[in-house]
Amino acid sequence: MDTTTPTLETLFDQLGLDSSQEGIERFTAEHRLPDGVKLIEAPFWSEQQANFLKEQMQIDAEWAPVVDDLNALLHDSPKP
Repeated sequence: MDTTTPTLETLFDQLGLDSSQEGIERFTAEHRLPDGVKLIEAPFWSEQQANFLKEQMQIDAEWAPVVDDLNALLHDSPKP
């Protein structure tokens, strides 16, 4: 059983993305979402990634707070 607490870094690993601090910053800077576009509807996710994110939110899984964090990062104005 995996007892690791999900973090933004482990979420990026789970999604098959660069989980380094630089990779996360680059991804969130390059993949902005306008208001009204849900995280799971973003065009840049593969079907598997979108399904994983959707499932985690639907079942209010342990990953849900981290998925919420990612959602906020992609919707907030980028930091200068």
